[in-house]
Parts: sequence; structure tokens; C-alpha cells
Amino acid sequence: MAHNARLDHRNPLVLDTHELGRRPGALQRLTRTVPAPKDFGLKGVIGVPEGAPVELDVRLESVMEGVLVTGTARARAEGECVRCLEPLQLDVEADFQEMFSYPDADDRGRVIAEPGDDAEDDEDRLFVEDGLIDLEPLLRDAVVLALPMQPVCQEDCPGLCSECGARLADDPDHHHDAVDIRWAALQGLAGTIRDGEKDEISGADAGADEKQEK
Repeated sequence: MAHNARLDHRNPLVLDTHELGRRPGALQRLTRTVPAPKDFGLKGVIGVPEGAPVELDVRLESVMEGVLVTGTARARAEGECVRCLEPLQLDVEADFQEMFSYPDADDRGRVIAEPGDDAEDDEDRLFVEDGLIDLEPLLRDAVVLALPMQPVCQEDCPGLCSECGARLADDPDHHHDAVDIRWAALQGLAGTIRDGEKDEISGADAGADEKQEK
């Protein structure tokens, strides 16, 4: 995350830590409901719809090197069952904890002259920017981890019939009579023979009719 980025304090997922200050041990608790951002979940599988309410319980703790953020997000995700393809809803609860570092301090809390903008260690770190922290990347990771990769409408969902696609949960007695493929071939051959015999009989009858007319 670039240190010169400017966060918008009006964004509901951006928290202000000015009240917390830099006194190690100081605590601040926040409870708020925010609208879910776009693409909040496992794309194409299951996720929280954009704008849907996300309840946040967050604790901010001031430490030497930054602000430790701990909390829980609760929301209702929507998707479809991987077995029967029916729409489903799932209450998701995601716990998260992450350190937001002060850009002018190293990992031991010591102030450094120049922030390490190009340091490899900074690539995966989250930072306090002008006293603000952005929860969105942290929440995205937490929600993705809390969502099932293979969502089902119920644990024992039987899925769809492999032959006709019927939803088996709607008809527990649904089945198709198994036919041996060899018998099916013989039945088809018998049908062809019968059709041939009918054609021959029809031809013979027609010939007999012609004789009678003569």
C-alpha cells in the first residue's frame, strides 16, 4: 500500500484513530453497520451482495508500532447450491485481526527517518495513513476465508438426477428403471424387425388387393 495514498474519511470502512492517539495500551471499541462493497466474497460462487448490511464489532488497540485491529464481521451471503443449483442464503461470521503500522516507525515501534516505500516487507503490510485505517482489504480476506468453497443448501442435499436433471430433494422416490444397454440394443433391433414385417405385410395386402381388382 502506497504511503502517499489518501483515504476518504467518509468511507464507512475507513476508521479514524485520532481519538485513540499513540499512547500504547489505549483502547477504542466501535460497533457499526456498513454497506458491503462490490465483489465481497467468492466471485461466481457465493458472496455478500453489494450494499447489503455488514455488522462490525471492532476493537482498536494502540501499540508501539501502530494500531492492532481485532474484530468480527457478520453478514448474509447469497449464492447457489453446488449440488442442486438452487439459490441459497448463508449467515457468515468472519473474525479478523491485523496490525496497521505507522509509516514512520519500524516493526519495533522505533521512529525511522525515511519510510521504506520500496522495501519488500512493506508490500504485505497495512498502514495508518494520516490517522486513518482502511478495513476493506482486511475484511475481504476474512470473509473469503469464512465462506464455503462448495456451498450447499443442506448438508445432505442429494443434488440433481443425472439422467433427467430433476431435483432429487423434491422427489425422494425419484428413479429411472435401469436398462442393460445390451437389452436396449436387442429391443431396438426387435422393433426394427417388427417394423419391417409390417411393411412386408402391408405390401402383401396391397398385392392381394390388386389381384382381386383384376
